Amino acid sequence: MSFDIFDVISLFGGLALFLFGMNLMSSSLEKRAGGRLKALLSNITSNPFKGFLLGVGVTAVLQSSSATTVMVVGFVNSGLMTLGQSVGIIVGANLGASITPWLLSLAGVQGGSVLLEIFKMSTITPVMAFIGAILYIFQKKPAKRDTGMIFLGFAILMYGMEAMSGAVEGLRDMPQFGEIISVLSNPLVGVLAGTVITAVIQSSSASIGILQALATTGKISYGTAIPVIMGQNIGTCISAILSCIGASKNAKRTALIHLSFNVLSTVVILPLYYLIYYLLGLSFAGAAATPVGIALVNTVYKLVSIAVLAPVLRFLEPLSRVLIRDSAQGGEETLLDERLLKSPAVAVARCRSVTVSMAELAVRSISDSFRQIAAYDEELAETIIEAEAKVDYYEDRLGTYLVKLSGQNLSSADNAQATKLLHMISDFERISDHAVNILKSAEEIHEKKLRFSSDAMQEINTMIDAVSEIMGLALASFRDDDLNSAVMVEPLEQVVDSLKDRIRLNHVKRMQTGECTIELGFILTDILTNLERVSDHCSNIAGYMLEMSGDNTDIGVHEFLHNVRSGDTKEFNDYYDYFKVKYRMPERA
Repeated sequence: MSFDIFDVISLFGGLALFLFGMNLMSSSLEKRAGGRLKALLSNITSNPFKGFLLGVGVTAVLQSSSATTVMVVGFVNSGLMTLGQSVGIIVGANLGASITPWLLSLAGVQGGSVLLEIFKMSTITPVMAFIGAILYIFQKKPAKRDTGMIFLGFAILMYGMEAMSGAVEGLRDMPQFGEIISVLSNPLVGVLAGTVITAVIQSSSASIGILQALATTGKISYGTAIPVIMGQNIGTCISAILSCIGASKNAKRTALIHLSFNVLSTVVILPLYYLIYYLLGLSFAGAAATPVGIALVNTVYKLVSIAVLAPVLRFLEPLSRVLIRDSAQGGEETLLDERLLKSPAVAVARCRSVTVSMAELAVRSISDSFRQIAAYDEELAETIIEAEAKVDYYEDRLGTYLVKLSGQNLSSADNAQATKLLHMISDFERISDHAVNILKSAEEIHEKKLRFSSDAMQEINTMIDAVSEIMGLALASFRDDDLNSAVMVEPLEQVVDSLKDRIRLNHVKRMQTGECTIELGFILTDILTNLERVSDHCSNIAGYMLEMSGDNTDIGVHEFLHNVRSGDTKEFNDYYDYFKVKYRMPERA
């Protein structure tokens, strides 16, 4: 059998199917495990061993160490993870990536027994493709369709592997192929070849898959394969290196830590391997490598690397700081890193975290503005204005990022979360605007040396207390996913509306008796209007929480809230009566 142009076409076609299947399986796995992935990442810790396990777990889900390390670069760049925390995760990601070659080693299963026939690629791949097609075509639930895509991605990947293995069979009898292999037997050339090929295709799994396919020719020995595998582990760092272009200093240090670990592994273990080889004479080095053997060598190499370099891992962070020094203009963190868009479940979680910060800042700002009415303070006024500008910045960045995120392959749960956040950020931004409006009213009272009557101040404080509680309930419902708090918001919002009307009526009576002036009336109206609108935005926020928690996502939040108010439910009425009594104010004679 000879190797001709048709085999070249088959080889590249198989590689294309392999890469596509790998990408499809990885993205579907991430989409299917979005909630679990976010749960894993919420356990980010400074404990190196826990970080190591986290790296192994996430990479096992994503089936790509490159995806994990790029994600880590994004975390560090966003300030979500410290540089020290990244070390353990990166090391764990290296080990987690060893799972894929074991799956690919099914290409080398040989034998005639029934058990071996079941595990042969020619048996498993069609079954996986069939199951995947059934799930994807006939199932309506997104989770089951995602599972189908995982099976289909695996089947395409294995078909690509089979095509590559079949295409290289003709190389067995080519003298030129033997000459190339003899060149690769030079350890430095082997390391360089593994590094370059992996860097070009940006996938160590695909690079090892090619090596496993070539191993089916029987021409590659373990002695030749070992340096190539070491080079492949260096080449996989290219994705993290490219991703940190334009990133913060710490993000660049993260990529450097990843590269340093793999380079040090090769520098230490390659000479150690040859020393043992020449002293003890390792007979297996000259044996023909198999796909299973390559998967085993890859895993053992990663485990030995971790064991040998474990004592020096703590020095990788200070080494990265020495090689990449801080500068006066560098090192700023990115609020929302676009690298995380490649992992939509993680990006949604990051958006929610930033929105919580925005919400807490808006609520703190409006609470500060309430204090200004009774006692104006210049420094606190500056704080409110600065907070409003920061909330505006949050809204702008979040809005742009969420629009980009909506174009990614989101699960139904993540899509609902992103949509909810996109609506909510507008309400939180408007709350901070009302804080500035109330501040202006307080500033006018201060500058003109005006003063509300004691009755008027008591009524204003009653309404402020009610609005403060409704803000606390709305914030808790969003921040803590507390639907019980969300249910209480709408009845209290109705009470706030009643309070506004009652205070206006009482003010008219006070003007008639000369207790208050028309000028104070205008200011009072502005304050009440802003308080009432803050209450409305809290109602929207709670409404989104309740709407998205049930089967009401197709009717819109305003129609949903209308249904809540007109539903005349016992729960609504009980809460309304409770808040009506709690914030009751006496009528003027």
